[in-house]
Amino acid sequence: MLQFQNIEYLLGLFILLPLIFLLVYTIKWKQKVKLKLGNARLVDALIKEYSPERYQLKIMLAFIALVLTIITAANLHKPLQGKGSMVNGIDVMIALDVSKSMLSEDEKPSRLAKAKILINQLIDKLENNRVGLIVFAGQAYLQMPLTADAGAAKMFVSDASPELVSVQGTNISDALHLCDASLDTKEKKYKAVVLITDGEDQDDKAMTAVKELADHGAIIHTVGVGSPEGATIIEPGTNEFKKDGNGQTIISRLNEKLLQDLAKAGNGKYYPLKNTAAVADELVNELNGMQKKSISNAGGYVEYQSFYIYFLLLAILLLIAEFFITEKKIQTV
Repeated sequence: MLQFQNIEYLLGLFILLPLIFLLVYTIKWKQKVKLKLGNARLVDALIKEYSPERYQLKIMLAFIALVLTIITAANLHKPLQGKGSMVNGIDVMIALDVSKSMLSEDEKPSRLAKAKILINQLIDKLENNRVGLIVFAGQAYLQMPLTADAGAAKMFVSDASPELVSVQGTNISDALHLCDASLDTKEKKYKAVVLITDGEDQDDKAMTAVKELADHGAIIHTVGVGSPEGATIIEPGTNEFKKDGNGQTIISRLNEKLLQDLAKAGNGKYYPLKNTAAVADELVNELNGMQKKSISNAGGYVEYQSFYIYFLLLAILLLIAEFFITEKKIQTV
């Protein structure tokens, strides 16, 4: 059904009412002035090149162009996919490492900031799928359950930081277990996990957790953030390097071997996060290639076809035509 996105802009049409009255008044005033000038034949001779019809046409074109401009601003559109509609998609849980090691700056502006850019790009491209977010460090927390609401998802991503998790460290197995619990374990397909971390795991249970997820039908992809050479960790608020118990500066390194092994065990792929757009495209291609199920789009994405461009183009054409139309009569031979 056709509808206006900014219907309040249509109130601008009421501003045109005084203009209509002004136009009518101007035309009548000109007629009265012509009568007051005296001899009608003499007046007609003096203004023989003036065409009141062409003057009225110019005014009418400008008036219609103004109406079309107001309609353009209101943005007439129709939904192609509405809230509450059923779409074909999958459930994707994103597990984001927010430990302090993710503040390292071997990836600019930081590992965590770059990971968040990737997630936002994924959300934009995963339009017909539900997305959930888990943040983890020494513990894992469900930051956002599965939803098709892109705006809400991006809001939760922007809030992700080490302050959300009181227990520091990197407990990948806890994050994967929570992903498993957040997905429908009765289904043996239609679901995936995207694990984004530097791989500095403090326990050795991640492989067991991945195999459990895979047994429940989930595909696990891993994204490695950072560099094998590593970088120092800046303590938030102090701008000092994080040190170990012996006072030595800690160097945080990307553990690619672990993430590669986890992805292989989870029937997925490993992606080193260098170019966020490229990784997002590759991940979306993999996820969109999975078998899909019918899911509700309630409260989520709504795609529209907009028609404002047609009104805008017509308004421009009318203004161009008005500019080239003179108030002089066309001379005929």
